[in-house]
Amino acid sequence: MAGCRPGLRKRLGLALFADLYRDRVAEHRLDTLFWECTLRCNLACRHCGSDCRSEACVPDMPLADFLRVLDGEITPHVDPRDVLVIFSGGEVLLRDDLAEAGREVTRRGYPWGMVTNGLALTEERLAELVGAGLQSISVSLDGFEEEHTRMRRNPRSYAAAIEAIRRIRRYPSLAFDVVTCVTEALLPRLADFRDLLIAEGVTEWRLFSIFPMGRARAAADLQLSDEGFRTLLDFIRSTRRAGRIAASYACEGFLGSYEAEVRDHFYQCAAGVSVASIRVDGAISGCTSIRADYAEGNIYRDRFWEVWQHRFERYRDRSWMRRGACAACDMFRYCQGGGMHLRDERGELLYCHYKKLGGR
Repeated sequence: MAGCRPGLRKRLGLALFADLYRDRVAEHRLDTLFWECTLRCNLACRHCGSDCRSEACVPDMPLADFLRVLDGEITPHVDPRDVLVIFSGGEVLLRDDLAEAGREVTRRGYPWGMVTNGLALTEERLAELVGAGLQSISVSLDGFEEEHTRMRRNPRSYAAAIEAIRRIRRYPSLAFDVVTCVTEALLPRLADFRDLLIAEGVTEWRLFSIFPMGRARAAADLQLSDEGFRTLLDFIRSTRRAGRIAASYACEGFLGSYEAEVRDHFYQCAAGVSVASIRVDGAISGCTSIRADYAEGNIYRDRFWEVWQHRFERYRDRSWMRRGACAACDMFRYCQGGGMHLRDERGELLYCHYKKLGGR
């Protein structure tokens, strides 16, 4: 479909951005560190890319192990104020020592944030976390009650997420956004759902579509059709132009002619370039969305900073991705093979956003 190809002016912008991205790769300055502190979860969402459950087969990482790496292998090389630490899971609120972890990270000078489904975010717990230095929080809300419950498979999950948003709003200094997984069922109601979020005081809204990893691999009915995906991007673009809420498509893949119109920037995969994660088993990787075997080391046998400086070749030189569906694509210069989380353990591409829009 010709309409998905970026025009000349946009290609010039993409080319400039690609040059800037190469500079970022060469510098690979760490600015975001995910700590996957648990794989336990109080939900069993149909679309979960991590396949988390209430009793995870991998135990939570002890806080002392994470702090050891932070103190001895990261802090000497960075300005802590410039590195955002994000606690992720699983559901992070299942850790009883979450506030202690926040206090320790704050004491070391790092800003920190978290992602939650809101089910366990009581008023008292939120106050404790804010007191421990919490600066940013993302709440997952996947549509109105019917759609959200269908995804989250818990009848209390929708009310809990809404109440979490209302509690968070009582802290004006706390940055927050709502993250929504859009399905075909939600598409016809997106405008009404947007208005609900605005009425609830939400100013930042990230939307994404499902890719076939983890538990989501068996949930094909939740994936958008090609037409539905284009409808979603058109909706985000028009919502951004209206200016009532800052909507954006997640950092998932190259979007052709939609580039810089549904996000604040051109597409880039920051995993292994400015984003790293310490997984619950100690694996050192890019962002936690990458579930295939793209770990570059492990904190229990390697030094984090040595790994960060010298072992992320697969993330920083994506030329190995130029095969299969990517081999003859003239957008590869801008896309660089798509997000690492969209590759399987053999390196094969599972999902191409540009192709979904009609690109070849």
